[in-house]
Amino acid sequence: MKLHPPAEFQLDPRLEADTHFVASLSLCDVLLMNDNRFPWLILVPRLTEATEIVDLDEAQKSTLWQEVDQASRELRALTSCDKLNIGALGNMVRQLHIHVIGRYAADAAWPGPVWGKGTAVPYEDIAAKAVVNNFRSKF
Repeated sequence: MKLHPPAEFQLDPRLEADTHFVASLSLCDVLLMNDNRFPWLILVPRLTEATEIVDLDEAQKSTLWQEVDQASRELRALTSCDKLNIGALGNMVRQLHIHVIGRYAADAAWPGPVWGKGTAVPYEDIAAKAVVNNFRSKF
C-alpha cells in the first residue's frame, strides 16, 4: 500500500493534548510526552491513513526505522537512561505512532511498562521549553 502525506496532516487530538511538539523529520513529527517521570518521545509518521507499520511501503518503513534510531540515540545521549523501550501499541490512539521511552532502574514503573503506572506528572512550562529545546537542538 502506498500512503501519501495528506495536504494538511492532522495529529490525533489525544496525542496533541498529551505532548509537546519537538521537530519534524522527513517522515515523522517528534513529540515529547508531557510526563516528566520518564524521558519519552513519540514519533508520528505524517501519513493519516497509517495505523500499523505494515501499512507503510518499504521506503517509508526504512525511513521510519532510521528516524526511530535517531530519536533513540538522541534520547539516550541526553538522558543517560539505563534502557530504551520502543513500542507501537496503538490500542488507545489508532494513528500510527512509535514510543521511544528512556527507562531507569529506579523509575516509578521499573521494571514494568510505563502505561497505567501512576499518574502523569506534567512538565512545568519552563521545564517543558528547556527539554523541548534540548531535544530540538539534536534534530
